[in-house]
Amino acid sequence: MLLVSLVLVVLDSAIANVALPSIAASLGADASDTVWVVSSYQLAVLVALLPCGALGEIHGPRRVFLIGVALFTAASAGCAFAPNLPVLVAARFVQGLGGGAMMALGAMNLRFAVPQRLLGTIIGVNAMTIAISSAAGPGVAGAILSVASWPWLFAVNIPIGIVVLLCGGLLGYREGVKRQLNITALLANTLMFILFFSGADRIASAPISGSILVGAAILCLVALLYVERKSAAPLIPTDLLAEPAFRVAVIASISCFTGQMLSYVALPFYLQHTLHMSPVLAGLYMMPWPAATIIIAPISGRLADRIKTAWLCASGGGLLAIGLLIAGLFPAEPRGIAFVIGTVIAGIGFGLFQTPNNRILLLSAPKARSGAAGAMQGTARLLGQTLGAISMSLIFETTPLTSAPGIALVLAGICAAVSSCVSLSRARYERVDGVS
Repeated sequence: MLLVSLVLVVLDSAIANVALPSIAASLGADASDTVWVVSSYQLAVLVALLPCGALGEIHGPRRVFLIGVALFTAASAGCAFAPNLPVLVAARFVQGLGGGAMMALGAMNLRFAVPQRLLGTIIGVNAMTIAISSAAGPGVAGAILSVASWPWLFAVNIPIGIVVLLCGGLLGYREGVKRQLNITALLANTLMFILFFSGADRIASAPISGSILVGAAILCLVALLYVERKSAAPLIPTDLLAEPAFRVAVIASISCFTGQMLSYVALPFYLQHTLHMSPVLAGLYMMPWPAATIIIAPISGRLADRIKTAWLCASGGGLLAIGLLIAGLFPAEPRGIAFVIGTVIAGIGFGLFQTPNNRILLLSAPKARSGAAGAMQGTARLLGQTLGAISMSLIFETTPLTSAPGIALVLAGICAAVSSCVSLSRARYERVDGVS
């Protein structure tokens, strides 16, 4: 059930991109405005993650998780029946709030449902599920759009969401910890992510106003930390970040996902503009990365039960860096053999990194703070992907299209190498079970 809900959230973040032209034509909207169908969802997930992690700890993970599923399902119906673009964007925002609750508390429910000896394996299956869903998103969207109109992309969520809700009783019940959620901190968190996301969205096209918005987001972060400086369970989990294992895993995750997003945006341009492939062929050439991740993720989960996660994460980050540098630095040739080799190595490295890093994020936090740990895991991923998107926009603004993809792949490789080095620093105080 938890895996099914994860598929829903990941697929919904991937399939909407494919439908944007259809949505624009159907609703009579400008193509540039339809981007908010994707952006509003991503923004809502970012806004919801940390508060929903806290709410799960206060009211119990099952209750808040199922409220998120209900919100996601109802908002999917709102998307399917939206009469115009503003209603669709609003429904997508609500859908993202539900998705944020599901992402933040899926890990907490998982930790209470699975024995610790199996946690590495199950997290590997989680990573494999995410990879499959991400890779399948465009294909699923294309298959649905080939036989139905765009509202069906959202309507298919409704029966699946209902089934998850009906099976909700299978999740173990756990009482929450009685404490108050600081409303001032909640508002500061919301404003921080809205300002950061808005600034990141425009920093390449309007650098001054974009930088001001990002600066204002940083001020909100400072205010949030000040408001919760005496809290035993702050919204931004500074209590967990004080632990070296957790802090290192978060930094490594942000760096790794920055490289991942840089490369995911750069690869299609490299294939189509540097290697002169058709969009269909370029899509096929991008498949080896997720395929390699799908294969290695569950294996990595089993290895994490026997080998220090610091070594696995460092090896994964190193392989990801090597693969990206091969793809970006080797001379372009029509068949793209070096490119395929590089992306396969990158996919193996990404799968090898992701599973043990997620494992250490969960295990280095007390069970009572699993909601904050799961929320921070999702926040680190989305923050890294946002930084990658910002970096890619700046590269496109400042360099010719012919050289931009190669530069981006090299920068992505450097980010992956940083994640490898950061992960390796954890080895000196980590036991084989991943606990410091």
